[in-house]
Amino acid sequence: MIAAIVVVFTVLSLLSVPLAFSIGLAGAAGIVFFSPFPLAILIQKMVTGIDNFVLVAIPLFILTGNLMNAGGITDRIFGFVRRCVGHWRGGLAHANVGASVVFAGISGSAVADAAGLGAVEVKAMTDAGYPRDFSAAVSAASSVIGPIIPPSIPLILYAVIAEVSVGQLFAAGLVPGLILALSLSAIIMVMDRRMRFPRDARSSWAERGRTLLRSFFALATPFVILFGLLGGIFTPTEAGAVAAGYALVVSLFVYRTLRLRDLPKVMVDTMVTSAVVLFIIAAISPFSWSLVITRSAAGFVDAIRAISDDPMIVLLLINILLLVLGAFVEAGAVLVLMTPLLVPLASALGVDLVHFGIIMVLNLMIGCATPPVGMSLFVTAHVSGISVERMMRAILPFLWPMLATLVLVTYWPALSLTIPTLLFR
Repeated sequence: MIAAIVVVFTVLSLLSVPLAFSIGLAGAAGIVFFSPFPLAILIQKMVTGIDNFVLVAIPLFILTGNLMNAGGITDRIFGFVRRCVGHWRGGLAHANVGASVVFAGISGSAVADAAGLGAVEVKAMTDAGYPRDFSAAVSAASSVIGPIIPPSIPLILYAVIAEVSVGQLFAAGLVPGLILALSLSAIIMVMDRRMRFPRDARSSWAERGRTLLRSFFALATPFVILFGLLGGIFTPTEAGAVAAGYALVVSLFVYRTLRLRDLPKVMVDTMVTSAVVLFIIAAISPFSWSLVITRSAAGFVDAIRAISDDPMIVLLLINILLLVLGAFVEAGAVLVLMTPLLVPLASALGVDLVHFGIIMVLNLMIGCATPPVGMSLFVTAHVSGISVERMMRAILPFLWPMLATLVLVTYWPALSLTIPTLLFR
């Protein structure tokens, strides 16, 4: 049954059938032809798969990102960071990375970062004299930071499937996300020695102060979310509601950049994106159930452990597997497909599941910026007006710092586990 599900899913994916339908149809084929269970079990498992209160956070964080983009809050975030570091060599590229760190604490989505901040950043950088290909590549690479620093939609998905604390996962992503940002800034400095990027005139402290006041409420958003989450004031699901309400109030009444007639489009975009994500989760649930009843997950664990029992070797193999899958398949689909298989393996090897969640999500977010089908590449190529082929060539230098960060996070668990250990254990 598992073999049939995998084969049907692979064939349908190669035929460009939408991933949710590919997964759902593959599960149906496996149940109908290779199990004694009625087809009704498919519908039952799809419903129970999304019957989880934690998943309410997903549409709320998607709504927050859409409100921020529609309300022009992303412009203010980038404007303030530009005032602070724009006078450095390659300053706008560093501002691009810094703005993604701030926006990461708001949206939790790499695609939202690439689409919202990317359009602002690429225009500002090309207007200042940066090569368009380089500007687009920095935007695509920095968007990877979004789902690592909390809040994070992929981490919520992992938490639901692996039955791990969302709060601990969010806390675990802080340090790896900042290390990723620093590594991207480091490669920008290295590239600047060869390409000699332009820089802005140094802003006075008065100008920085005025920009800070204009963008204060935008910059305060991630701190409100993180303070509430890590301080135990509200749960991750409630944090989504707080963030969306805060973004709505700031956009409508403080900055007055969002109009009431804009809200229907924001809501429709949110509903469409949420429906896609949740339908994928529903469609993968019968597959996860199939792995349990056929003990296939246990067989997968045994097959990997037959190669090596050394956790370092196994983690290397998992990283290679996820990097390859992430480069060819949408990250959310890989996450929901592979988590039920890999979590038992990680548990058997004694790997902390919070640490393992950060490893998985970081792998798959690197896939978002990796040719040939990284979603951030396509989104950034679209907003920057360049071909996907040019985008794929431009992103290659930025893959090295991402991979270096992945190795560091994989083999130095304390980077991920120190903060959650202090706060939750």
